[in-house]
Amino acid sequence: MTSRIPRIAISLGDPRGIGPEIVARALGDGIGAHCTLVGSADQIEEIPADARLSVGTWKAGLGARPEDRGRAIRAGQIAGHAVERAVALALAGTVDALVTAPVEKHALHLAGFRYPGHTEWLAHLAGDVDVAMMLASDRLRVVLVTTHVAFRDVPALLTVDRVVRAGRTTAAALRGWFGIAEPRLALCAVNPHAGEQGLFGDEEGRILEPAARTLGAAGPFPADTVFVRAIKGEFDAVLAPYHDVGMTAIKVASFGQGVNVTLGLPFPRTSPDHGTAFDIAGTDRADAGSMREAIRLAVAMAERRLQAEPNVRC
Repeated sequence: MTSRIPRIAISLGDPRGIGPEIVARALGDGIGAHCTLVGSADQIEEIPADARLSVGTWKAGLGARPEDRGRAIRAGQIAGHAVERAVALALAGTVDALVTAPVEKHALHLAGFRYPGHTEWLAHLAGDVDVAMMLASDRLRVVLVTTHVAFRDVPALLTVDRVVRAGRTTAAALRGWFGIAEPRLALCAVNPHAGEQGLFGDEEGRILEPAARTLGAAGPFPADTVFVRAIKGEFDAVLAPYHDVGMTAIKVASFGQGVNVTLGLPFPRTSPDHGTAFDIAGTDRADAGSMREAIRLAVAMAERRLQAEPNVRC
């Protein structure tokens, strides 16, 4: 039995940014899925698999000055309502996966959407489920144990339970969405030289080693080697203890081709690995590579899910 064509919702992000144009450019290549573009509560357009989208249809918000408070609030409202509407479509089974274009957190906060980022926001909208933030490319997969928090807060947030929950969420997604039957996980250390047996910190022995044993994962290994080993194929994903150590690794390895994936949701969600790029919005200079990869990965994960559960959301 052949699965039906996946249905993908794409929220267009901050209308002052590059979201609308990179979505248009990415869809122009054809992606083998039916797409629902969500620009705001009253701005939804169905795009069939083989259609080409005109950028002009969605350019109304471009050219607004990002520092203008009134326009920032309006942009935050549009972007926020688009995300909420797209999630509602996914939870209702109208679409099989969600792709989100870049948003500006400041504008969202001004508009009343007070979440650190998409990851925490989507977890709440889906029923306060356990989620993990993955950055993925064809070279490397990195999962963040802590996300958008100040570095000074990381030691208090890093617990055995938190690492184990992130690892279990990662393993389940690698099996179900990526088709990896026996995921190989590695833990990245917090401290230089993985703590050097406690000389530079005790988080490795006190937190990461017990978590690795529980998960059946490798490590913890120093940050300056673990990502190289993963790129060479030794591990399927690396659990990074804090935001910048993981983000730096994936962006050095695959900038412009990386994809942000929210693991643990009841539906696949992806986004490009960059922000709104206000400075080049509307100039047709934006690179759609990461958005293209985000859409392709969302389609692939949706297809795998539909093949595993052919009756889901039919």
